[in-house]
Amino acid sequence: MALKKTPTAYTPLAERMRPQDLEHFYGQEHLIGPGKILSQLIQSGHLVSIIFWGPPGSGKTTLGTILAKHFQLPCVFFSAVLSGIKEIKEVMAQAENHRRLYHQPTIIFIDEIHRFNKAQQGAFLPYVEKGDIILFGSTTENPSFEVIAPLLSRTKILQLKPLNDQVLRRIIQEALEDPERGLGQLKITIDDQALQTIIDYANGDARRALNTLEIAAQIAPDKHIKPAHIREALQQRVLLYDKKGEEHFNLISALHKSIRNSDVDAALYWLARMLHAGEDRLYIARRLVRMALEDIGLADPQALALALAAKEAFDFLGTPEGELALAMTAIYLASAPKSNRAYAAYQKVMAEVEEAPFEPVPLHLRNPVTPLMKFMGYGQEYQYAHDLPEATTAMETLPDKIKGKTFYQPGPHGLEKEIKKRIEWWTAVKEKLRRQEQEKNKAN
Repeated sequence: MALKKTPTAYTPLAERMRPQDLEHFYGQEHLIGPGKILSQLIQSGHLVSIIFWGPPGSGKTTLGTILAKHFQLPCVFFSAVLSGIKEIKEVMAQAENHRRLYHQPTIIFIDEIHRFNKAQQGAFLPYVEKGDIILFGSTTENPSFEVIAPLLSRTKILQLKPLNDQVLRRIIQEALEDPERGLGQLKITIDDQALQTIIDYANGDARRALNTLEIAAQIAPDKHIKPAHIREALQQRVLLYDKKGEEHFNLISALHKSIRNSDVDAALYWLARMLHAGEDRLYIARRLVRMALEDIGLADPQALALALAAKEAFDFLGTPEGELALAMTAIYLASAPKSNRAYAAYQKVMAEVEEAPFEPVPLHLRNPVTPLMKFMGYGQEYQYAHDLPEATTAMETLPDKIKGKTFYQPGPHGLEKEIKKRIEWWTAVKEKLRRQEQEKNKAN
């Protein structure tokens, strides 16, 4: 299917208002403008494979479309929900043949690339390597977790941000005024309060804002949109469930927050709502794994094992039997002790490394694999922990500039209570060994 479609009278407003070039694309200033990466790509004339990562309605598909149009390359759209290996192989064969005949690659745009499994993602890899295709992928999920490493290493990750209020206001005003693509011919006006309500509700999502505006315009009898019309439009929207839209994210948010709040019944309810609506079961399984990592962590490491087992069980059993594994996991996660201390420690240490990514490894921790390295002091004064009765040593193992820093602080719940005792015990042993070492040095 070609990526670009010609808008018609029946095309949703959000699709009709989709920008066709960077000049009319609003927001994402960190990617667009003088010296920014997307502008540089266009100026250089050299296109690379890209993963567009960002929240709904932030412009992922639009930016991919603009790039494809600018470079005038054939473009094929894939839905990760609807496309299978057979279709992938057929399109890859066509792309391979096109490059052989016309010496140009085909752009393959994969919507929701995180929904493709490893085998499906891997099917694109040889064609990316050979240059038969340029891969564009859009995802709302962290590509580090959802895209296979070989494909990730061959693509540029561009992270998009939610659109701010000023950008959303500009998009809405343009939709109201544009007589060809927007609502300009209808001469519709809008209260400032109603406009702000749309912006607040959109929460950075241009598609959500324009969909709400379109419904409100249809139900405003005097062509003047008031706050009451926005409220009515929002009531109409919540009756629908779009697997890529707002209600999809509302329900997964409710499930996640119910589990975080240790409410078993609410967790089961929101899970059932998602299953009943036809949500992708593997998407739910992935989110349960994420909850086990972020909200339970080391307070109960068994939670992660159970969440991973639930994914395997669903893969093995399918629907509907495999859904019981998801329900069991939701119950376990909601009732488990909670801790985000490991997650917080990870964020803290990553911030430290980003601030100072090149702190040298202490010489005593380096492996002297050559005589020259040994001569330079590599490995000197290293102490092998298993040689000591305490099975630890007094030596420092952090870089000199961050000695004594603490990244992980265990919480008071579940297994972390025991982990805290262990850390305190090891700390006391190391302090004792350091004092003994200092006394020994003084005696000498």
